[in-house]
Amino acid sequence: MHWADVAAQALAHKGDTHVVSTGITPSGEFHIGHLREILTGDMIARASRNAGLNVDFVFIIDSADPLRKVYEFLGPEYEQFVGNQLGAIPAPKEDGNPDWERFNNEGWTYANHFLEPFLKALEEIGVRPRLIDNLESYRSGRFNELSKIACDKADEIRETIERVSGRELPADWFPWSPLNSRGGLDKVRVTGYEYPLVHWEDEYGESGSSDLTKGEGKLPWRIDWPAKWGWVGVTCEAFGKDHGAAGGSYSTGREIVQILGHEPPHPLVYEWISLKGKGAMSSSSGNTIGPIEALELVPPQILRLLIAKSKPNKAIDFDTGMGLVTLADEFERLSSRNFEQELAQDDLSRRQKVQIEDAAGAMRMAAVVSGQDIQATAVTFRHLALLAQTKKNDADVWASLQASGAITETTSQLQDRLDRMRHWIQSSHFPEEMRINILEQPNAKMLNELNEVERRILKELVESLSACEWSSDEIGASIPQSAKNLDESPRSAFKVAYAALMGVERGPRLAPILAEMDKEEILSLLKACVQLLE
Repeated sequence: MHWADVAAQALAHKGDTHVVSTGITPSGEFHIGHLREILTGDMIARASRNAGLNVDFVFIIDSADPLRKVYEFLGPEYEQFVGNQLGAIPAPKEDGNPDWERFNNEGWTYANHFLEPFLKALEEIGVRPRLIDNLESYRSGRFNELSKIACDKADEIRETIERVSGRELPADWFPWSPLNSRGGLDKVRVTGYEYPLVHWEDEYGESGSSDLTKGEGKLPWRIDWPAKWGWVGVTCEAFGKDHGAAGGSYSTGREIVQILGHEPPHPLVYEWISLKGKGAMSSSSGNTIGPIEALELVPPQILRLLIAKSKPNKAIDFDTGMGLVTLADEFERLSSRNFEQELAQDDLSRRQKVQIEDAAGAMRMAAVVSGQDIQATAVTFRHLALLAQTKKNDADVWASLQASGAITETTSQLQDRLDRMRHWIQSSHFPEEMRINILEQPNAKMLNELNEVERRILKELVESLSACEWSSDEIGASIPQSAKNLDESPRSAFKVAYAALMGVERGPRLAPILAEMDKEEILSLLKACVQLLE
């Protein structure tokens, strides 16, 4: 069974109706790492519905969380908002400073600014959860009842946090963080409590009272999370390994939620997604690639496959270069398989059967629309990358594919992939080992480094390629033959060909590249190289 089906099976044992929840703090640009959480939840919800369960999939926007610091992408004016709630402060402009005009006229907040592009990416990738804004939930009274219980049972909750987490809370700790005189959640001390008011003093010399029923503050994270489970009715939640660690917020939360009168949800802990060679992605540090940016490179099904094919407890090293090419080609191979036919074989070992079921489940979850079959295109991303670089016009790409028998007609799916491929090639993410740079003029420096034997091979190369049929196989045979004709090593011919055609010592396979280019243009370039050396 696919891991999402296993989770759905566990939920089925607990009832027919469930709420699957995910949540993110919109503190900065959303990245591929965030997609792991929400796609994990989406896939559990999808698998549960496929199993006949009634499932509500929610995405909680933690806009009541404070701005922790002035991040690198923010201007100095944000210093005044450190500690203030993300849903209550202005969004940044291009210079990083607050956009007061849009905030005052449209109510456009910091949280809105970072959330909007993420929601657009979710729409494209087929994720449509019910959105819950946490700050609005506090202000509208959704937390009232549970906030009162938390404040009434402050000592019991304190004991739970200290015992489970193994850390001692400050003497003035209280299970409600009131807003101070400047609208922030820090630099404030609770001085008393009489429901619905929590009395406070702040470091600015001001004092006042926070009304729980009006959301003039919030519950600290270790209480806020289980309180959300309670009033939302969460029965399953996916969360990162930091929250799932021993003594972490899930450990305390599953006890606190019972103090609040509810049951803890079924947990599913996931590992991080890292950018290859750069470590874990972080919005605050800028070590990210956003979902919109990634979707400009590859279709949404491939990003879904990235999450679907890896068990949640397995770390993912995301590579926007060759790793993404490999993933895309894996997607094409999987989409061409007939899993039902494979599973019908009588001689399958248990291991083989599990591998086939996992692959089939991953492809079900990779579909943007649940239940929609994914059609194979018979065009690998490597070959499409080659064509997109050697053919300036889309029509020439389709003509080449039709001539080779790879396709019979152009589809919207193929056009979409070609459009994304062209964008990928123009970006910094495209792998250099796949980048094709056929020269327009001879590279004198590289040619002058050729010895006398290699210069003779160059002349022979012109003759060999002039006489050959212009196909990948014939070109592939003609290049080494130009050296063999002179009783020299075939490797010398490839060195000469790369120097003359690309101005480099080595590169991608030449034959399939040249076969897609105009023969006369290539011969003209080679002849110019010969003339330059005469």
